[in-house]
Amino acid sequence: MSFDPNVMRRAMARLETKRMDLQKERDIVRRTAYEKEPRIALLDRNLRGTMADLIGATLGRTAERSLEDIRMKNLGLQRQRAELLAGIGLAEHALDDLPSCTHCNDTGWRGTVLCDCLQTLCTEEQMKELSKLLGMGNQSFDDFRLDYYSQSFHGNQGVPRENMQAIRDACFNYAQKFGRFPIKNLFLSGAPGLGKTFLSACIARMVSERGYSVVYDTAGNIFSQFEAKKFQQGSQDGREARDETKRYLGCDLLIVDDLGCELTTQFTQSALYELLNTRLVAGRHTVISSNLSMQEVARRYTPQIASRLEGEYHALHFFGDDIRIVKKQQF
Repeated sequence: MSFDPNVMRRAMARLETKRMDLQKERDIVRRTAYEKEPRIALLDRNLRGTMADLIGATLGRTAERSLEDIRMKNLGLQRQRAELLAGIGLAEHALDDLPSCTHCNDTGWRGTVLCDCLQTLCTEEQMKELSKLLGMGNQSFDDFRLDYYSQSFHGNQGVPRENMQAIRDACFNYAQKFGRFPIKNLFLSGAPGLGKTFLSACIARMVSERGYSVVYDTAGNIFSQFEAKKFQQGSQDGREARDETKRYLGCDLLIVDDLGCELTTQFTQSALYELLNTRLVAGRHTVISSNLSMQEVARRYTPQIASRLEGEYHALHFFGDDIRIVKKQQF
């Protein structure tokens, strides 16, 4: 799982702030304890002295008998300290510099593996970013309203509500079993106002909450970043675009919204092919939403792009009445 560098940076900053806040709280408790019972301060100084002696003894600078004497002295000081702390209502280790996370000692890493504590912060920061982009509020599968969809036949396509129930279930299973679901890529197609963005947000929320890196952007913005990376290499915009394209290519789940709304040029076709092919080769997951059907996409883009979409993406076709209009009519 590789999080966006900006997400990681904000999460690391929060982890450091938590560590410093914990240290400040502990310093206040320590000063208060020393004021209430000055003998604790003296014991702490003596304990630091015995620790230095223990280190010297383990390095062979003192005799074995002396090592045992130092250990016994240290244990005796610890017992006295615990008794004095209890006398002022504090636990034995209330003044000790213990980390809040014992797995990583508040570093955020267990060797080269992201610790759960830092991963949680990364997930929270990622959710904030997705919320700004998608306007995420109540977008969850539990809040998906099937009653907005008609139970009458919609032309020769079928019943919208039955179709949306199947699509909702497919998207839920995709997100809930992300990484284990047999389908890696989804293509959500249909007219505007049928819930494609809502379900994309539901998928983004659930997958992100499970600790995976998720990036959402419109097709137009994505292609603009690829263009800036290529034609503005020496500028600040070009360097930022390079980082953005790395995000698109390397995240666990990429959600591409509004494919087909961009101005289709030879360059955008090349960028789309690079995006699709790179992620497919790496085995990464992608969700694409479009107002175009799979057949219309095949006519609009190159045969290579059509082949990858038709062969590697599971198409979910939305149909029915625009739910924005349905909502307006209900009020």
